[in-house]
Amino acid sequence: MALFQRILFLCLALFCSTTSVSSHSRHYITPRVPRLTDLFSHVSVNHSFSKAFGAHNIKLLNNGSMVNLALDKTSGSGLASMDKYSYGFFSAAIKLPAGLTSGVVVAFYLSNADMYPHSHDEIDIELLGSDKRIDWALQTNVYANGVSTGREEKFYFWFNPTLQYHYYSILWNSHHIVFLVDNIPVREFPNNGKFSAAYPSKPMSLYMTIWDGSEWATHGGKYPVNYKYAPFVASLTDMEMAGCAINPKQPDSSCSNASLSSIDPVGGPDFVKLSNQQVTAMDWARRKLMFYSYCKDTSRYKVLPQECK
Repeated sequence: MALFQRILFLCLALFCSTTSVSSHSRHYITPRVPRLTDLFSHVSVNHSFSKAFGAHNIKLLNNGSMVNLALDKTSGSGLASMDKYSYGFFSAAIKLPAGLTSGVVVAFYLSNADMYPHSHDEIDIELLGSDKRIDWALQTNVYANGVSTGREEKFYFWFNPTLQYHYYSILWNSHHIVFLVDNIPVREFPNNGKFSAAYPSKPMSLYMTIWDGSEWATHGGKYPVNYKYAPFVASLTDMEMAGCAINPKQPDSSCSNASLSSIDPVGGPDFVKLSNQQVTAMDWARRKLMFYSYCKDTSRYKVLPQECK
């Protein structure tokens, strides 16, 4: 009987490993979605990015197809795209630092604060470390025209993001902004109605960074980075930037499509709206994994932003 139980247990374990993924002791069967990351070509770090800060903590690997960004007591590190973009699809496969990572922030985002310091736009994916060993969280945010109203939404992961690479992607065009994790949409910010006033519209650069966010990300420094466990290394590969690239030195220059694919994330009909399959997947992610939305934070906002009403 004991032998039968062990065999049954092993069979069930094998079955579960092929049909579900686990994080935070919870098990999920992930919905099927189109793989947008398969549609676009990868770019080389050498030819597409410059070192923004912490050059000594940036290590290029595999002929520039992969990069390790490190945070230690001296500094964090980061890369910025050489081109600026007016809309496009941006993605990277990222493996996050393991262990105790409270206060560590890994960011994959678009910004034009360098050109518009008082009226900048920003589209953020921020990966927030925790004082628990695998309890990383995903935060998304949108800024437009320097408006400081925080539009954060936060999600738990349905996997351990420190064990292997996972895709983090941003689709940005004139119709909507979509945040995706492993091609599953987790948030859509449409360019219509009350959302339009808060919609980013100026060309932006893509940034990939790791930094000490203790004061900002841990309730005023309640759980600061513990440099006993440094260096904290985020590994990135399979970078994609496909869209409307412009030359920042020539503001009137026309866009050139940087993608080798016939699929156009800027104006292609497949990118105007989410498919039914994508809508279903996004509903799954938001119901199961979202634990904070600015639209429900009445203690923070006496008057909620217009798009929340």
